[in-house]
Amino acid sequence: MATKKTAKKASTTKKKAVGTKKKATAKKATKKKATTKRKPNAAFMKPLTPSATLASIIGDKAVPRTEAVKRLWLYIKKHDLQDKKNRRMINTDEKLHKLFGEKQVSMFDVAKALKKHLK
Repeated sequence: MATKKTAKKASTTKKKAVGTKKKATAKKATKKKATTKRKPNAAFMKPLTPSATLASIIGDKAVPRTEAVKRLWLYIKKHDLQDKKNRRMINTDEKLHKLFGEKQVSMFDVAKALKKHLK
């Protein structure tokens, strides 16, 4: 009786092996599918007018949000306002203090603070 059980086990493993080959070929077919490029979101490129406080730093011309962040970072680097020990923090000068309302701000809060000053 022991020989019958081993014969059954051998036959079931052969069936599983055949099933896995079919799955492998199906996966190869999905990899060949061409991907399409992402289109940029037009909302990021919409020109926004800065408030008077922000305009004193980046200029009064209407710019997209991304450009406003770039110009603000240029101002921060030009005036060497990044904290020496913790580079993620920005020490505010007189103009930036009016913009952020704090003595020190995290670099991650810059974009959040700009939404109040761009319309």
